[in-house]
Amino acid sequence: MTSERNPDLSPGPDGYSVSVVMAVRDEAEHIVACLEAILGQDYALPYDVVIADGMSTDDTRKLIASVDSPTPVRVVDNPTGRTAAGLNAAIAACEGDIIVRCDGHAFLPPDYISTAVEILSDPELGPQIGMVGARSIVRGTGFVQRGIAAAMSNPMGVGNAKYRYSDEAGFVDTAFLGVFRRKVVEQVGGFDETLIRNQDYELNLRIRKAGYKIYYDPRMAVEYAPRASYGALASQYFQYGSWKRVVIRRNPDSVRARQLAPVALLGALAVSPLLGRIDRRLGLAVPGLYAGMVSAAALAETVKRRDPAALGAVLAIPTMHLSFGAGFILDPERGRG
Repeated sequence: MTSERNPDLSPGPDGYSVSVVMAVRDEAEHIVACLEAILGQDYALPYDVVIADGMSTDDTRKLIASVDSPTPVRVVDNPTGRTAAGLNAAIAACEGDIIVRCDGHAFLPPDYISTAVEILSDPELGPQIGMVGARSIVRGTGFVQRGIAAAMSNPMGVGNAKYRYSDEAGFVDTAFLGVFRRKVVEQVGGFDETLIRNQDYELNLRIRKAGYKIYYDPRMAVEYAPRASYGALASQYFQYGSWKRVVIRRNPDSVRARQLAPVALLGALAVSPLLGRIDRRLGLAVPGLYAGMVSAAALAETVKRRDPAALGAVLAIPTMHLSFGAGFILDPERGRG
């Protein structure tokens, strides 16, 4: 791979200026706590916050305005309602050398910005990095949501996506949210606004193709509120699968085994009844093995968390896998020009 890195990534005389950007829509439930976490950062220099609102129909804007802070918080319109367009609009409206991406239902730890800037400022490590990514700590409140959180934190549910569970820092293909060098984001063209989902992974792919690296540091552990129902989880993962298919079609070299595993599972389960006509044991092999693995994962999470709600992972994991697989098969761009 030929490096296209911009050599001038050093901070100014006063250090790096920072902007936090968000794309939100109807986030009234979480936006105040999210903003309080952003505004409570221990970063020594001033920073600002720009929120692109996708024309919320709830009290999101009123709640943003109600948060009192000396840190500038601005809202810009995102008429499309799409995440990628909103993030690009927020980036265009801010001036930070470092762009901190946050979600409306994510909660940054107090040292999030300072840790990321410390990594980017490292004289040996920093110049290689285009994005520093976080660990996703999925926390639920209600019984169902806690089971979903357990599923989204276990390798059985999410494969080898290190940012879901790993305690080891290092270079990865992608990570949660992200702290970006503005020059790098501009160099690669920002977020792809044709994508409804998978925008973060695709941007990180282009960053890596431009010669930079993605660095994961588990110290940047961000709490994230998952979907609160199995129906919402199924919709989310169906979209993940659909738009993952699009990204892979556009970038065949980006495919990973964990992304194809749900598709293979769906296929294996589909042919199991046919195999069962030949031999009952063959027909039960895949469903039985899968059910055993899912049950073991749910039990492990229940013991680790000491929370009986984590047993809900036994339903959440198949919901994630089968919805992703179905979405992958039903390509959202099928039939287009």
